[in-house]
Amino acid sequence: MNEELKKKVLAVTQCGMNKEEAVGFFRVALGLYYLAGLMTKETLDFKRLDRDFNRFIYHAIGKGHSITSVLQFMSGEKVVPVVESKRFLNAYAEHCPEVPLENIPFLLGLNLGVAKDLSKIDVRGPVADYIERQRLLREAAES
Repeated sequence: MNEELKKKVLAVTQCGMNKEEAVGFFRVALGLYYLAGLMTKETLDFKRLDRDFNRFIYHAIGKGHSITSVLQFMSGEKVVPVVESKRFLNAYAEHCPEVPLENIPFLLGLNLGVAKDLSKIDVRGPVADYIERQRLLREAAES
């Protein structure tokens, strides 16, 4: 995790209008980078990767948060208002172009799949509904 990535995530965070929104923006921006980083053929050292992310999370939003809690947030219904927020989408597009907005549904789906495999939770619900709405919008735009 490099300093440039940290600055980008914090820039998105600062676009939140209150503490709750800012923390949501932080979680989603950071989680999207984390998930996008998994899409590599390289062997990942998850112990080191998670330690680096957890250290940044602790310094940015305090104790009680971790990359695990970020990913849990991203598989729950509270993520939907963030990824549907024009303020978040504009800030994310401006500060984090390496992970394009159109990748958000895929990355959320990836996260849901992992959550299902690890915890055996039912992935039907608000996040899956959001992903499906985005698929339908994309297909309608393409035709």
